[in-house]
Amino acid sequence: MASAAATASSKCKLYFVNITILIILLLPNKQVFACFKSIISFGDSIADTGNLLYLSPPSNPPPDFASPPYGETYFHLPTGRFSDGRLIIDFIAEELALPFTPPFHSGGNVSGGVNFAVGGATALPDPFFAKSGVQIPMANVSLLNQFNLFKDMFLPTLCHKLPADCEKYLESSLVLVGEIGGNDYNDALLQGKSVDVVRLFVPRVVKEIIFTINELIKLGAVTLMVAGNFPIGCSAAYLTYFQSSNEKDYDPQTGCLNWLNNFSQHHNKLLQSELDLIRNQNPNVNLIYADYYNAAMLIYRSPKNYGFTEGALRACCGAGGPYNVNLKVQCGGSGSHTCEDPSSYVSWDGVHLTEAAYKSIATSLLRGSFTVPQLQSVCNSLSSINTGANSISDN
Repeated sequence: MASAAATASSKCKLYFVNITILIILLLPNKQVFACFKSIISFGDSIADTGNLLYLSPPSNPPPDFASPPYGETYFHLPTGRFSDGRLIIDFIAEELALPFTPPFHSGGNVSGGVNFAVGGATALPDPFFAKSGVQIPMANVSLLNQFNLFKDMFLPTLCHKLPADCEKYLESSLVLVGEIGGNDYNDALLQGKSVDVVRLFVPRVVKEIIFTINELIKLGAVTLMVAGNFPIGCSAAYLTYFQSSNEKDYDPQTGCLNWLNNFSQHHNKLLQSELDLIRNQNPNVNLIYADYYNAAMLIYRSPKNYGFTEGALRACCGAGGPYNVNLKVQCGGSGSHTCEDPSSYVSWDGVHLTEAAYKSIATSLLRGSFTVPQLQSVCNSLSSINTGANSISDN
């Protein structure tokens, strides 16, 4: 008789096969502009397309993010994405006429790209947090860990250990770095560290991001999109944790917490300054800043103008309270409930956003003015490249 562990493992494998088949059937066929052959992604739960799910040990019941209602809108089952449907990375892939970027740890076909982003990941390594007295709530695959997996395990197998092939692959890829760093701040702030203390983390977080970018450029990356942080003062989880009786703490237009949004802007300003230095040092590299902060603030300032009739601050899936967030009850857990129409909400589970919100932000990035330089202009500049010269060698 098969053991319980073997049975669970068999069921887990069958579940992942079903997810893979479904995603293949749902692959986008609309081509808006195609100037890259693949997407390579690093980050956290904002971009994780299933890595944390594959890294999680089999359990019954499965983790909350691997259970309904996650995935209900587009895939109609959980895929390991922290939303009801597609993420920003998925909409970028659709716009570039590429398949959805598969998680590295799935072991699937990576011909159209690969995703190393893992839910809960930090920019800084674990020893930093141990020294700072901050607990990481789950096994952490930090940005450096992700980069090392890419460099030491992925590239050698894909490029047949020929450096020229690796360079060609990277030249024809859009490399997404981030959003990353949010968890470095989340874990500390939500464990009671003061904003003044956590503000000291910012230069080190940015330094880690910049180190990764420079290493990717050394390997041959030509086009990188680096995301800034979201306005965390508009997060339903933060609004719940830091509820204040002082009206001056809040933006009267949005209801977001000013001091937290100021914190996000501080991170983004420092990041952009460092990106400018890299541009000056690498004039042949296309380094794109993705302004997640201001693309999101469009929605938070006028949610109903973008179809979010239930407002921007209350979570669709949660367990009650002013923002439908109970920090002790996760979306999908016992005691939580889900709204009827996630597309009318911005916040999905209090931390992550709905597919509709991610789509709106992605549209602002891809077709608006919230990438610097604009992705379309970078694609135009790459149009003269001989695509045949960028293919990976079959040797």
